[in-house]
Amino acid sequence: MNPDISIVIPLYNEEESLPELVAWIERVCAENKFSHEVVMIDDGSTDSSWEVIKGLSAQYPAVKAIKFQRNYGKSPALYEGFKAAEGNVVITMDADLQDSPDEIPGLYSMIVNDGFDLVSGWKKVRYDNAVTKNLPSKLYNGVNRWLSGIKLHDMNCGLKAYKRKVIKSIEVYGEMHRFIPVLAKHAGFKKIGEKVVQHRPRKYGVSKFGWERFINGFLDLLSIQFVSRFGKKPMHLFGTLGTFTFLVGFVIVFWLLAERIREGAGFGLTHKIGFFLAPPIMIMGTLFFLTGFVSELVVRNAADRNAYLTEEKIGL
Repeated sequence: MNPDISIVIPLYNEEESLPELVAWIERVCAENKFSHEVVMIDDGSTDSSWEVIKGLSAQYPAVKAIKFQRNYGKSPALYEGFKAAEGNVVITMDADLQDSPDEIPGLYSMIVNDGFDLVSGWKKVRYDNAVTKNLPSKLYNGVNRWLSGIKLHDMNCGLKAYKRKVIKSIEVYGEMHRFIPVLAKHAGFKKIGEKVVQHRPRKYGVSKFGWERFINGFLDLLSIQFVSRFGKKPMHLFGTLGTFTFLVGFVIVFWLLAERIREGAGFGLTHKIGFFLAPPIMIMGTLFFLTGFVSELVVRNAADRNAYLTEEKIGL
């Protein structure tokens, strides 16, 4: 039988927080009589995190783990964790103890009893730096809500709960972990909610936060919008652009010829701006068409984008 809950924890250099985190999870699950598994993905840590995980696995049978050969990022870690998870409800959380395991029962109830497909945590009160993290996060989430149409206050919160079929229906790659609700929506899962959760001050280690996440995140969101609409039919986009662009160039050529006929054989075309615009516009339209054809070939012959080198596994 599948366990009630799979708790998926991606981590990188969190050796100090892991024993406390796992003990806390075990206590919460025991108090609520949840059958569970803890799937930890060591994203190429350079400290002793893997040794700590091996010790925890020997102490707690529910602990399973995957170790990447090098650092790939959070999205690949979640992808592998989702593949390994067997629980009816899957909960993700960060390993730095800023996410509270006490939220597990509430998140589980919203999936099982309230029928949500996905529930995202909302850290309404935060302990991060207001200038370098809180304000940019508000702007970032505002743009996400506007572009995606999903009304979540904190789309990038690591503390989330999912129905099992959600995480088995989406592909998290690149840095798309920030937009899992968007991926779920485009996969057909419409009941997406949020829950106010506790945000705890960092107890160990240092933040992995960087300013580049805002630029990369915005570009990733645009990628999701493009892939979700045209990923399986790129010719619909590029063919439309190519047709429109080529027709604009053709209309300019037709206008120049009409002018030549109207003015007579002595009429020169080189002083008309359209003479210089029409050829590159028609070439651009042709290139859009070619891009569409090539994209169709790529879509039909794409290899697996998620192939990560794992060094060792525990319990899997």
